[in-house]
Amino acid sequence: MPTLFHSDAAPAAIGPYSQAVAAGGFLFCAGQTPLDPATMALVPGDVGAQTAQVLKNLHAVLQAAGCTWTDVVKTTIFLRSMNDFAKVNDVYAATLGDSRPARSTVAVAGLPKDAQVEIELVAKLP
Repeated sequence: MPTLFHSDAAPAAIGPYSQAVAAGGFLFCAGQTPLDPATMALVPGDVGAQTAQVLKNLHAVLQAAGCTWTDVVKTTIFLRSMNDFAKVNDVYAATLGDSRPARSTVAVAGLPKDAQVEIELVAKLP
């Protein structure tokens, strides 16, 4: 049975899923949206502020599993508008530093709670 991971520093799951599941030496993190874990409300601000919160939420889940950004091997970014790509990319690059996981970015018709961005990831367990 896979190992489930949870961090109180990230938003609780808003459906029947786990924040992260470890299997086969990898950590599979569910998509995080820009929810404040204390209020479960979207953080105010533009897509840059929302991206910063998403990455903060993902970092908390990574830490719960003993991982860091250097362990991340793949991310998928879901954007409500590809016009936001440059701003999201700037925040993403500043947060991940020298880490350069494989990445896909796709535009979607909508995201939970009308968020502008959602990111999921896969990391190698230490």
